[in-house]
Amino acid sequence: MNIKQELGEKIKRLRKRKGFTQEQLAEIVEISSRNISNIELGVSFPKPETLEKILKALNTTTQELYATDHIKSEEELINQIHNYIEMVKNDKSMLEKIYKIIRDLIISD
Repeated sequence: MNIKQELGEKIKRLRKRKGFTQEQLAEIVEISSRNISNIELGVSFPKPETLEKILKALNTTTQELYATDHIKSEEELINQIHNYIEMVKNDKSMLEKIYKIIRDLIISD
């Protein structure tokens, strides 16, 4: 997968997580739904000003958009999740939040 496709896939995931259709995102960003489709398919890069609007619409940052956490192995990801849980294991409120997030992610997919 090339960089255009990786960027497109990430934008698509974030869009779907927000519950937007391509048409809705296109309207917010003020471009055509075809342009959104081409970006998500990795056919084209968004212009910088369009990317800024996409980031704002999806309530994300360039750091999140270009994060490479997904490159880690399954074992590394599981270990990191365990480490995060270990950090908050004595904070019931935080554990409940984590539980709800995980539950919602698993149930919504």
